[in-house]
Amino acid sequence: MKDPHTILLSQIISEKGTDMASGNNQYLFRVARSANKIEVAYAVEKIFKVKVAAVQIMNRPGKPKRRGASIGMTAASRRAVVRLKPNNSIQLA
Repeated sequence: MKDPHTILLSQIISEKGTDMASGNNQYLFRVARSANKIEVAYAVEKIFKVKVAAVQIMNRPGKPKRRGASIGMTAASRRAVVRLKPNNSIQLA
């Protein structure tokens, strides 16, 4: 298995993410592009010492951006929504 810190890149703290955490016991993470659901669940359990119930992963493609004559792309990213089992929680940083 890969190192858990290379799988989870950062926790996403946003208004929608905090609503999900308080209401549904779900947390948002930026994850490595090569990570799958099993690796994400393993990493969350090892780093935060909690039990994971389910993981959903979404790919967010980069968007084209223009600055004058030059055209570029924003970076693509991969996010994971991790739902924890009851009586488990993660402290938001």
